[in-house]
Amino acid sequence: MRCLVTGATGYLGGRLVPRLLAEGHEVRCLVRSPEKLRDVPWAADVEIVRGDVLGDLDEPMRDVEVVHYLVHSLNSKDFADADRRAAQNTARAAERAGVRRIVYLGGLHPEGTELSPHLASRKEVGEVFLRSEIPAVVLQAAVIIGSGSASFEMLRYLTERLPVMVTPRWVHNRIQPIAVRDVLRYLVDATTLDANRTFDIGGPDVLTYLEMMLRYARVAGLPERRVLPVPVLTPGLSSHWVNVVTPVPRSIARPLIESLVHEVVCRENDIREVLPGENAGYDKAVELALTKIRDADVETRWSGASVPGAPSEPLPSDPDWSGGSVYVDERERETKATPERLWEVVEGIGGERGWYSFPLAWAVRGWMDRLVGGVGLRRGRRDPHRLNVGEALDWWRVEEVERGRLLRLRAEMKVPGQAWLELRVAGNEGHGSTYRQRAVFVPKGLAGHLYWAVVWPFHGVVFGGMVRNIANEAELHKNFRKS
Repeated sequence: MRCLVTGATGYLGGRLVPRLLAEGHEVRCLVRSPEKLRDVPWAADVEIVRGDVLGDLDEPMRDVEVVHYLVHSLNSKDFADADRRAAQNTARAAERAGVRRIVYLGGLHPEGTELSPHLASRKEVGEVFLRSEIPAVVLQAAVIIGSGSASFEMLRYLTERLPVMVTPRWVHNRIQPIAVRDVLRYLVDATTLDANRTFDIGGPDVLTYLEMMLRYARVAGLPERRVLPVPVLTPGLSSHWVNVVTPVPRSIARPLIESLVHEVVCRENDIREVLPGENAGYDKAVELALTKIRDADVETRWSGASVPGAPSEPLPSDPDWSGGSVYVDERERETKATPERLWEVVEGIGGERGWYSFPLAWAVRGWMDRLVGGVGLRRGRRDPHRLNVGEALDWWRVEEVERGRLLRLRAEMKVPGQAWLELRVAGNEGHGSTYRQRAVFVPKGLAGHLYWAVVWPFHGVVFGGMVRNIANEAELHKNFRKS
């Protein structure tokens, strides 16, 4: 089958594509930023086209037999309208192109009750596809358990960081979680499924969220967790709590929590008759996810998707373009380390290794960002050694990687302007190497200029320390990648 995958840069889309290829399907990926797929291992095996589900889809749909629709909006005021128009636009383009099937992953939800805005939008998108002229397989899942998923990261950090757990009323609602590998199996197998209906999908276990946390603790080998019920902790307040305790920001935590306010259990299991297979139990799904994390073998993460409202424009080739105000902080340092060894330090920056200078200042800035709704410093990194374009790195987004030479990061923290950080490595004649670092800030309005004036006195400590410590680390470490 010739498949069009939308959302290929997202958590599930990035995992679905290689599995479709493994089954012998031809894959075309529709993405707004093709450069985000440049470094993925399967990039050469697919056709990548630039586009948007709200734009002209006639050319991307050409000769396509199956559309896998894995996109939805988050955190915008008109997300429901945008999701509806995107689904309608996709359905109409599929009809014109003669597509044989649409496969969509929505959210499991109860009937006859008022849904959260995000869950209601997911349901509406499925209904748009079911009403179209193209047969649609609408899969509906609750909590997805897999390394790197936002749901799993929220569960993991809440359980690991809170030996005494403050639990709101909604943690006693029943949930039917499903392993990410089983979701992907259904998405692949649905490619050839003749149907026009919804299918509830879930694992064999029905648990409360509290039971999920307690069983996670047992699988992870943690001491027994104690529970302190707090009935007044609403989903809104809970999202603030998740924002503080876990890497998942409030903008993502809130729709996740709102989807748990109601019991989300499969009403039917027809999918097992038409697509038979054994689904992993909850404990096995947790074990598989933790193994992937321990082995640094996480394919995709929730943070790989762009953050709503975050700056997305690349650094201009000439930062002094159009006469606008630009602030630049440039520093460099020579080192006895080889360029290869220096690059290992540069590409391994962030996450558990930190930023090589004034950890308290970085931590405080991260907490300040979280308090105003930003991503903060705790998103970490997918792989401890290698960075790919488009990945999240703490509060940065990897904008460019030239192996051995350049790492450019674009800030996604809440600042009145746009900010980039460039880290460069160059070999010296004879021996050794030079590390060059450049911070660029383009202010927005008076607030931007004031912001730079406030942080400027700290740059000597923070950025100066980075240059010095990165060079020193490169000279000291011997087997960085094996450490």
